[in-house]
Amino acid sequence: MNSHVSQMGHEAAPTFAQLWSPGLLLLLVAVGVLYTFAVGRWRDRFPDSEPVSLKKKLYFWTGIALWYIAEGTPVAYYGKHYLFSVHMFQQSILYLIMPPFFLVGLPGWLLRAGLKSKGSKRIVSALAHPLFALFFFNFIFSMYHIPMVMDWLMARETIMWLYKAVFLFAAFQMWFLIFCPLPEYNRLSDLKKIGYIFVNGILLTPACALIIFATHPMYEMYASVSEQYLMLPMLDDQQLGGVIMKIVQEIVYGVALAFCFYRWYNRERKKDEEEEIAFLQTAGNMNRA
Repeated sequence: MNSHVSQMGHEAAPTFAQLWSPGLLLLLVAVGVLYTFAVGRWRDRFPDSEPVSLKKKLYFWTGIALWYIAEGTPVAYYGKHYLFSVHMFQQSILYLIMPPFFLVGLPGWLLRAGLKSKGSKRIVSALAHPLFALFFFNFIFSMYHIPMVMDWLMARETIMWLYKAVFLFAAFQMWFLIFCPLPEYNRLSDLKKIGYIFVNGILLTPACALIIFATHPMYEMYASVSEQYLMLPMLDDQQLGGVIMKIVQEIVYGVALAFCFYRWYNRERKKDEEEEIAFLQTAGNMNRA
C-alpha cells in the first residue's frame, strides 16, 4: 500500500509550481489583457462593435479569477491528491460557476468575429442544439463520477487533461444556451430556458446522490490517502463532496432561473405597456375622428 500511495503522489511534498501554477496565471492574465484591449483600444477593428460596460469587463475578469482559483491554487492540488470534497468544490467552480461569468462578459460582436466562415457557423449552430447540449454535459459529468472511470483517468495524467478539456467545453456549451451572447443562436425563449435549467438539475442529481448516499469509499485515489491528511473520516469527506456539488448546483441553477424569469417578466411587462399605449393612442384617434 505504501508504494501505491507514493505512486499516487500522496507523500511527495508539493512544489511552489504545483501549488500556484505560475504558468497558468500568466496565460490567464494574457487572455484577460487581450480581451481588455479587444473591447477597448482595438474595438474599432471589429465590425459592428459597440462599447463594453465596466460591468461586463468585470464579469469576464471574474471568470478568469475563478478559473485560476480552481486550477492554479492549492485547491487543485489538494483536491486531486487528498480531499474528494475539495475536488468537488473545484469542479463546482469550473463547470457550474465560471462559464456564466465568461459568457456574460463576452460581447457578441467579439465572438462573432471568429465565426466568419460558413463551416464555423454550421458547427456552432449544431453545438447549440438544446437537446445535444443538455445531454452531452450531463453525460460527461455522470461518466466522470463512475468510480471505474475516475480511477482510470486519475492514473493517466494526459488522458485526464483531455477529458477535463472536453468537460469544460461541455460546460460552456450547456451554459451558452442560457447566457447566449449571440442573438442569432439564441434558440430558447426565457420560459424554455427555465425548463432547460430545471431538466439540467434533474439530470445532475443521480451522480450527486450516488456519492452522497454511498456506504463505502468509492474512489481508489482518495481511499489510499493516509488518515493524517484527512480533515474528516474518508467516507464523510466523500459524502461532503457530493453535498457540496449538489448545494452549489442548486444555488447556481436557482440564480440562473431567477435571471431568466426576471428577463421574461420584464419583457412581458414592457410588451403589455406598449400594447396599452398603442390601444390608448388608437382610442384617442378614434375619438378625435
